[in-house]
Amino acid sequence: MPYTLPTWAGLFFPALSYGLLMFSKGFPIIYPICMSALIFAGSMEFVTIDLLLSAFNPLVAFIMTLMVNGRHIFYGLSMLDTYRGTGWKKPFLIFGMCDETFAVNSSVKVPEDTDRGWFMLWITLINWSSWVAGATLGWLIGGVLPFSTKGVEFAMTAMFLAIVLDEWDESHSLKGHTPAMVGVLVSLICLIIFGPKNFMLPTLLVMLLAFVLLRPYLTELKEDGENLSGDIDAALESSDEGANLQSETNHSDGIGQDAYRKSVKR
Repeated sequence: MPYTLPTWAGLFFPALSYGLLMFSKGFPIIYPICMSALIFAGSMEFVTIDLLLSAFNPLVAFIMTLMVNGRHIFYGLSMLDTYRGTGWKKPFLIFGMCDETFAVNSSVKVPEDTDRGWFMLWITLINWSSWVAGATLGWLIGGVLPFSTKGVEFAMTAMFLAIVLDEWDESHSLKGHTPAMVGVLVSLICLIIFGPKNFMLPTLLVMLLAFVLLRPYLTELKEDGENLSGDIDAALESSDEGANLQSETNHSDGIGQDAYRKSVKR
């Protein structure tokens, strides 16, 4: 639960806004329940609202879905080894691999006495249920407490902004901020060149090319970070062992001093 509580909250409240928005657009409750449970792609579900309300155009829907969720292709490739050997749990692990689940499952250190497959399955299941519950509750709140939903769509943008800031805060070196800076720089350049309506697809393509070219550098950067984390853990363990040894020594000294006092009294 400590691993999933932040992501649970990060999914639940945007899902709440999604449910509210679905109610305000006139959809029955079965829509947010089914869409959140079966699509389970937050930003795409917000986009789907407009797709359902506009003229039927499967090509636009396909391109839009590819643009919004294309990043999952790279998530999937990087998780092939992590999900290997998880048996029947693997299909649901793949289906439920949203941004937050990927962030936890790809980085968390599974305790040695815990089954890795079950550990990742529970993380995925909790995140998925958070989204479904939030969307359902949001629709119900909209029905019971009708109020203006203007600006609710910004919840998803705010969530991604929070994720970026959290990733930025985890690294304290300029090198560690390289992926984020590349993403921001490429987005700005493409926004200027292609405009706000057409910059998404070129941005994704340029990012893909940039990260493929930077892969050796980013891999080396990740290994340095893991080595630094290992050194810190080793230093903390050594510090704990030293403190325990000192405590035992003090305890032994206390026993020796008590025995000396008893012999003097005799």
